[in-house]
Amino acid sequence: MDEQTVGEREHVVSERWVTIPNALSVLRLLGMPVFLWAILSERDGLALLLLLVSGVTDYLDGKIARAFDMESRLGGFLDPIADRLYILATLFGLVWRDLIPVWLVVVLLAREAVMVVMLAFLRTRGQLGLPVHFVGKAATFNLLYAFPLLLLAHRDDWLGHLARPVGWGFAWWGVALYWLAAILYAVHARLVLRGGPPRVATT
Repeated sequence: MDEQTVGEREHVVSERWVTIPNALSVLRLLGMPVFLWAILSERDGLALLLLLVSGVTDYLDGKIARAFDMESRLGGFLDPIADRLYILATLFGLVWRDLIPVWLVVVLLAREAVMVVMLAFLRTRGQLGLPVHFVGKAATFNLLYAFPLLLLAHRDDWLGHLARPVGWGFAWWGVALYWLAAILYAVHARLVLRGGPPRVATT
């Protein structure tokens, strides 16, 4: 095991592959193609169930990893990938069905492009990543709450009318926090490049 510094706190990040949090992350990744098929084929009940399972397992893998010292390099790699794939799959599905405007996709993808450029630049300076920030996780949670509500919002009944404003509320908060997280990562990256200790993590 290696000692890694994340933020102000030192903790142990292991090289283990087989852990409960990693298994939950793999489960989320395996469910993503099924979720994409469900949303494109308008099997909304299954799509909502898979989004719910994804959100629960995303919460649990982080809690278990921190509570039982199961944080690992593989987990730090898989968890954000699973988050991004579900977000991208949902955006694609909702745009394909004309349930959300294209500008929302452009705003979120632009943020992802900024992060890709930032991380690529850091790698040229020997920095392999940045610690996950709670603002970024909060943004992901907001978006993952927003998407099932926006999926329900197309219904022409009381449930659709209730889901629409709540879903868009989560979406706006998610977009704002997503970009705020990018700004915080940029500030953190600048501090690291000025001479902070090397870190190995993912955003």
